[in-house]
Amino acid sequence: MKSLVKILLIAILGASLLQAAAFEKEAKTRATKVVLSSEKPLSTGHNTLNITVAGDKFKGADVSIKIFMPAMPGMPYMETIADAKSLGNGKYEAKVNLAMGGTWQVHIFIVPKNGKKIRAKTSINI
Repeated sequence: MKSLVKILLIAILGASLLQAAAFEKEAKTRATKVVLSSEKPLSTGHNTLNITVAGDKFKGADVSIKIFMPAMPGMPYMETIADAKSLGNGKYEAKVNLAMGGTWQVHIFIVPKNGKKIRAKTSINI
């Protein structure tokens, strides 16, 4: 009986891990919870990011993302900007190009139908 319970728990854990995102991070904002995720690990080049915005007042909002790396000695400022496509229920998808490895600053702009623009901030490491 104990081995059956162990097998069942391992199966449930395995199934839940299959549903997990390869990358997930919460962006900071006072107005709502914003989660940035990706089904595949982030890498240099083209990436698809999923943005989830909590709260009914943000459903149908216009969402865009700006990812940038400040200029450093011997390296210019780099940025990628994308409008996110609404997938419904507060979920959005944006395609971005990360030119190189390193720490990138992320700003997510949310413009609800009624209300003022919100900016959520975080950073990602490639």
